[in-house]
Formats: sequence, C-alpha cells, structure tokens
Amino acid sequence: MKLKIAFQMDPISDVDINGDTSFRLAEEGQKRGHEIYYFNPESLVYETGKIVAHGQKVSIERGCRPIISLEKEKKIDLSEEVDVVFLRQDPPFDMLYITTTFLLERLDGKTLVLNDPYWVRNSPEKLLVLDFLDLMPPTVITRSLRSIVEFRKRYKDIILKPLYGNGGTGVFRLLEGDKNLNVFFETFVNNSREPIIVQQFLPDVSNGDKRIILVDGDPIGAINRIPPHDDIRSNMHVGGTPAKSDLTERDIEICNRLSPVLRKKNLFFVGIDVIGHHLTEINVTSPTGLQELERFENKNYARMIWEGVEKKWSRG
Repeated sequence: MKLKIAFQMDPISDVDINGDTSFRLAEEGQKRGHEIYYFNPESLVYETGKIVAHGQKVSIERGCRPIISLEKEKKIDLSEEVDVVFLRQDPPFDMLYITTTFLLERLDGKTLVLNDPYWVRNSPEKLLVLDFLDLMPPTVITRSLRSIVEFRKRYKDIILKPLYGNGGTGVFRLLEGDKNLNVFFETFVNNSREPIIVQQFLPDVSNGDKRIILVDGDPIGAINRIPPHDDIRSNMHVGGTPAKSDLTERDIEICNRLSPVLRKKNLFFVGIDVIGHHLTEINVTSPTGLQELERFENKNYARMIWEGVEKKWSRG
C-alpha cells in the first residue's frame, strides 16, 4: 500500500528530530513506502470549492544525524492528490487553528483527516476532560476573580493556567494566603480574552505527570514526566525529564472509560495526562511522547500507528 500523506504542522525544519512525534511518524511513513508532504497551517486555502495547500514533498535520511530534505513548494489539492492528512500543529488553539479545522472538515468523504477536525475543534485538551468529572481533580473555568478566590478558600492549594495554553506556559501555583493572586489575575485578563482554568493542586505531581498514548482508543504505552526539583511543571518543553512507566490498574480503568468516546469521535491518536489517580488533560491536537516511549520500550510504535492508519484508510 502506497499512500500520499500530508502533515499540517509547524515548520518541519525547526523540529527536534530526536524528540518530535510528527517527525517520527513522517519518518516511519516514508519507510513504509508512503509519499510524505508537509504544509504549514497558514498555507491552507479554500479555493472555489477546493481545499488546497502550498506544501513540499519531504525526504528523510536516517543516519548518524537524520536530515530533512524539502522539494520546491507546490500547490496540492488535498481532496484529489492526498489520501491522508495528519492534523499535527501545536496550539495556541486560536482562530487560525479553528479555521483550519473548518476547512479540513470539508474533506470529509474525500480524504482521511486524523484526528477528525470536527472533534479536534470541539474537544480542546482541557475541555473534553470535563465529560469525566469523577476522574479529574476539582476544577473551575472562569474569568471571575471572585470564583477563583472562593475556589482557593475551599481547596487552599491551587493551580492556574490558560485554558488554551500548552507546553506548561503560563502555569502558576498559588497557596492559601499567597498575595500574588490579584496581580496574576489582572495581568492575565488584561492580555487575553480567554478564561482561566483553576484546579486543586495534586501533590502526586512530584512523582511525575504520566503521558499515556492511545491509538484508535487503545493504550499502547506510557511515559512518566518528572518535574525539575524547583518547578511544578513536568512538560518536557520546560525541563521535565521523561522516565519509563508502566500502566497501572487505575490507568487502564481511565483508558477503558475514554476508549469508546475517542473511537466515536474518530480521535485516532491521543495523549492523556494522568497525575496520581486523576485525569488532567486529553490531548487531541498534537500529542507528543512517541519517541521517548519507543526508546524506553525498544519497540516500533510508529509502525503500529501506521498499521492503524492504513487500516482506517482501506475501510474508507
């Protein structure tokens, strides 16, 4: 089976080839004989009934140091010339991101888009999790200072973060009596129209924030991300250290709850975050952790993902 695959993602020339999940998927796709193309979300165009992108064919040479080669940019008709589009750009989940999901949604029935753009748009990382209240920590989403003050009064130790942020950016911990709450709130609301998500602080985060990867609803493995000793954030973007991790009974219980929902929404490649016994996020935009998982387990999980993609495509 030889397919034409297009990755909608941030500049491919800037990725960390030893850590980026999209790079690893592209590399394995090429190894399986697929033609790999890349385009930036800003190059996506609606053109009189067609959805096109100005993209480049990608060639990857894996040696001591992998090399990414890009052919000359050309216009690609995503409904006629491409079999599968991987929607893989990172947040911010802004109007550009949302608009690309509206455009890609018009490929329905013509080109397979993973993850499904309709459900990517309607399932942001910190909102889909609200369907599983018994699995998550106490949470408030608000732009009201009064709500945050009342929440901290009840739970004493809280975490505040932008609702549509990613990579650990803008995350703050505020204990009872911390006088920085007003300053943080004023700074945030003056610079953003987004709500703030507030959650009870989970002390288990010192033991790590587990990333579990699910493919077509099934968990394939997990890594733990250990925060630096002087930080509460475990994201690898901000210095978190990946560590080998097994799936616990609680992890499997959480995955079993999520699996039918993810399959129904065609959220094919998902990364969920679990701290202790709590589900904190369901990442559907551009989940990471694949290369770290492969190194710890010494398995080709990218091949497993492509087998699932090819199966979905062949079923139409």
